[in-house]
Amino acid sequence: MLDRRAFLGAGALALALAPRMAFAKAETDKRFIFIIQRGAADGMGIVAPVGDPAFVGARGDLAADFASAPKLDGMFALHPTMTALQGLYGRKQALFAHAVASPYRDRSHFDGQNVLESGGLSAYQVKDGWLNRLLGVLPPTEAKAIAVSATVPLALRGKHDVSSYAPSNLPQASDDLMQRVAMLYQGDAQLHGLWSEAMSTRELTSDLAAGGGANAVATGALAARLLAPANGARIAMIETGGWDTHTQQRQRLGAQLKGLDGMIGALQAGLGPLWSDTMVLVATEFGRTVAVNGTGGTDHGTGSSAMLLGGAVRGGRVLADWPGLQAAALFEGRDLKPTLQLDAFIAGAVAGHFSVEPARAMAALFPLSKGTKAVDGLV
Repeated sequence: MLDRRAFLGAGALALALAPRMAFAKAETDKRFIFIIQRGAADGMGIVAPVGDPAFVGARGDLAADFASAPKLDGMFALHPTMTALQGLYGRKQALFAHAVASPYRDRSHFDGQNVLESGGLSAYQVKDGWLNRLLGVLPPTEAKAIAVSATVPLALRGKHDVSSYAPSNLPQASDDLMQRVAMLYQGDAQLHGLWSEAMSTRELTSDLAAGGGANAVATGALAARLLAPANGARIAMIETGGWDTHTQQRQRLGAQLKGLDGMIGALQAGLGPLWSDTMVLVATEFGRTVAVNGTGGTDHGTGSSAMLLGGAVRGGRVLADWPGLQAAALFEGRDLKPTLQLDAFIAGAVAGHFSVEPARAMAALFPLSKGTKAVDGLV
């Protein structure tokens, strides 16, 4: 049996109650937000290549959502739940990149996220994060950057000043443990209230579908409140989960995308006129298989999609050197083949947004990607 006094002594309540924001320094009037999709988001389920002759046959039931989805161009259509992003695209404030991947070519979430956040060529090769290294490229100031997360994510860790609101050093507790503790506290009015409040905070960065998307909207609004003040944050990172759709992908991914759409809509609304000088990057560690598995989902893959959103973006287009979905074109016979390097895409976005020379941005953010040129023309 779990003893409440021993549990509190171990600091588990502090784990749940720990504030979920971290801060770093940068000087700019521009805003930059990185939204990470943890779990390997299915790029073809977000921006579908409906113009590819092999699409319907390759994707099976997953193609049905795009039968009447809004077209982005002659090749691609956006998932119909993403009405806010469709509006941004029409106003040329949304750019989608496809068949994109980091240098990572295996299929471990942990390793893939490490490469995505560190900017290395392989997992655990680089110890700090590319978003922290970005701070060294920008002029120093007292302005803040935030991470909406349980701890400071790897992307923001490094030598440049990063403080936090007491991030927990303990590992994230499992949902099963959280439920057991909730049952333990039901008979204690004071602790039950504290625990309920802690769980509400914890859910801010859970699956975007949680709470019918309300938690996602609240997270977007919270980020906007921290970014909007003149002395507020300039760089932010938001962690999202729930993208690992091995089963029932149509329902699960649709709910996730509705939540993401609501988050971005709330972020835009909260920033108001500042949105015109804002860039939002959305990216995942790797994509998913082209074929549907036996449980209506997809498995770990390679190529995926990424997004740039905001008034600072030269949007209204899809950036893709499309490899095709015919069997001979698939990576290792199963995945979307990557044709665009994610590190070059990120470096190009940052360089354009912050008026940094592209080669300098590439060298600072992704120093091991030698010979790789940052993508031009994103801003």
